[in-house]
Amino acid sequence: MLTVKANQRTLHRQIRSQFQGKRRIPFTATDHELGHGRDITWSIRAKEAPAHIKENWPGSAWIVEVSATGSRQGKPFQATHRFITSLRTPPKALLQLVRDRWSLESWHWIRDTQLREDNHRYGGNGAGVMATLRTAALNMLRLAGFRSVREGLQVVMHDITALLAMVRSEVVWFFWTGPIVNL
Repeated sequence: MLTVKANQRTLHRQIRSQFQGKRRIPFTATDHELGHGRDITWSIRAKEAPAHIKENWPGSAWIVEVSATGSRQGKPFQATHRFITSLRTPPKALLQLVRDRWSLESWHWIRDTQLREDNHRYGGNGAGVMATLRTAALNMLRLAGFRSVREGLQVVMHDITALLAMVRSEVVWFFWTGPIVNL
């Protein structure tokens, strides 16, 4: 499934126009999410890709529009995203695929906004090593009980004692095999 963003102007416009007005949209599904400070209704509308899109995107079967409306942390929220896919699956399954994808994208969003991962340019093995260290840091913050990455970073950023205490307690907990280990 390919996310179609506004920087793909022609395709984005073509898909958006297929869902405007009173056009018949044959496949729809909705889902409701309530929890973690969110009250969001997800709606998917899908239809067979028209011939002019199929010509330029061989193998495409469906064009899809997903809308999420509701509130997050008490603030109004609305987002609409468009996709093109070769999958031929029921709308409810497509909606689940999109939601699963967004859960992965939110992980990358955290890595970029909090750790500025996209700004780093490491070559060779450096990129993999740094990605592993960032993942370890995020996981340690979560294990230490921080619900917010930003909050956790602010607590340990300028306090090496707090950082080492967190690392020490999490490493001992994680690698505990029986004998006492002095770190």
